[in-house]
Amino acid sequence: MTSSSPLVLLVEDDEQIARVIRLELEHEGYRVETARDGMTGLERALREPDLLILDLMLPKLDGVALCTRLRAKSNLPIIMLTAKDRVSDRVTGLDSGADDYLVKPFSIEELLARVRVRLRDRRPRESMLQVADLSLDRDQHSVLRDGRLLALTAKEFALLEYLLIHRNKVHTRDELFNGVWGSDFLGGSNLIDVYIRYLRSKIDDGFEPKLIVTVRGVGYMLRYDP
Repeated sequence: MTSSSPLVLLVEDDEQIARVIRLELEHEGYRVETARDGMTGLERALREPDLLILDLMLPKLDGVALCTRLRAKSNLPIIMLTAKDRVSDRVTGLDSGADDYLVKPFSIEELLARVRVRLRDRRPRESMLQVADLSLDRDQHSVLRDGRLLALTAKEFALLEYLLIHRNKVHTRDELFNGVWGSDFLGGSNLIDVYIRYLRSKIDDGFEPKLIVTVRGVGYMLRYDP
C-alpha cells in the first residue's frame, strides 16, 4: 500500500462490520478511513477520497441525507450498504445519489468487486452528449430537450448518460445493471423497468421523435435515425 493507492472512506456505525470491511480493503491494497456517524462521514467525504462506502442507517445523519448533501458538492463514487431490500428502498437510496447498492448480509468478494468497478475508470470524458434536440451536460449535470431544462434524479441522469453513450444499441436489463449500477445485483427485480418508465416520462412524453425504444424480449435502447 502506498500514498498513491486509492483512498476509501467507510462510514459504518457497526464496529464489527467496519473492522472486517477495513481489513479486507487494506488487504487488497486500498487506504481506508472510517467514520462512525453521518456528520463525521460527510465532513470527511468532502475532503474528496476516491470512493465512499456508506451505511444507510447512521446516527446524527442518515445515509440518504448524507448522500443528498454530498451530491450537491461532489461526484464522489458512492456504494450504499443497507439491510433494507425492498425496491422502494433501493430507489430512494439510488435517487439520493448513490452509484451502487448492496444489501446486508453480503459477501466481501461482492463488495470488493463493486469497489473495483467504481474505481476502474477515472479518465476525463467529453462533457456534452447530444442526440437530436436532447443534450446532456456532464459538467453542469443538466439535461435539455428542445431547449427545455428537465429535472432528472441522479440515477435517471446516469441511466440516460449510459444510453446516450451507447446509442442505437439494444441493452438487456443485466447490461444496464452492469453499466449503470456496476453489477447485476438486482437481477430479477423490475428496477430497470421502473427507471426506464421514469426517464421516458421526462425526456419523451410531449416530444418528438421518441428516443427510448423497448425491444420486446430483449431490453431497451436509445435510438435516433436522422
